[in-house]
Amino acid sequence: MVNGILNGKRGIVFGALDEQSIAWHVAEKCHAEGAKLTLTNAPVAMRFGKIQDLGDKIKSKIIPADATSTDDLTTLFEQSVEELGGKIDFVLHSIGMSVNVRKKREYTDLNYDWMLKTFDVSAISFHKVMQTALHADALSDGASVLALTYIAAQRVFPDYSEMAESKALLESFARSFGYHLGTQKGIRVNTISQSPTWTTAGSGVKGFQEFFDYANSMSPLGNASAEECADYCIMMFSDYTKKITMQNLFHDGGFSSMGINAAQLMGNNKE
Repeated sequence: MVNGILNGKRGIVFGALDEQSIAWHVAEKCHAEGAKLTLTNAPVAMRFGKIQDLGDKIKSKIIPADATSTDDLTTLFEQSVEELGGKIDFVLHSIGMSVNVRKKREYTDLNYDWMLKTFDVSAISFHKVMQTALHADALSDGASVLALTYIAAQRVFPDYSEMAESKALLESFARSFGYHLGTQKGIRVNTISQSPTWTTAGSGVKGFQEFFDYANSMSPLGNASAEECADYCIMMFSDYTKKITMQNLFHDGGFSSMGINAAQLMGNNKE
């Protein structure tokens, strides 16, 4: 169902790689709901992803940017404001990467240089996005800034490795920067804690299938899909959520409130 709730709004979506990406679904739905947007990803990701196909489909300009580089981010915001014809009304940060996870390093034997890279890409980049946008005066009053996170920021999931600390830092940045952007420009900043989702990045985590099935059986409503997460993001970008800020919003079928589920004990996984 399309309601046009983003008519006239301008946005930037970080992290669309392919059709599995949550950011991909968000971009498609933003376009369907009447928004104009630019797409961005790291230059290295541009070489093996399908972001150009998405840009062509929704008639959106693609502006490569390394989210850890303030120079790249400054260029991104300047070009986006020019391309879209005004200040930015919404931003999605959908970025996460761990070299330690990719290299299958155990949590008790991490490479610390790689860990710092994980923090920079997966969390500190969110602070850089907001700080750069504020300095460039690129966000409209009342804009909505979102980042995607995971419950491993609060609970232990051993194979998620130092991405758990990255998500905890990301959520802290949302609260802290949410205060400053809120008091200065009425901008709201939130994180969405999504169910395990079959994305290119997510499926690279060790034991992801078991991880996914466990959450699905524990959640009264089952896991939330990438498309359903996109619907939630659209709501958060809209004018219906003007007073929601500095929150970590669980979008996980009820998983975050569960202690045990009889269906999980009996091995009855939802389809």
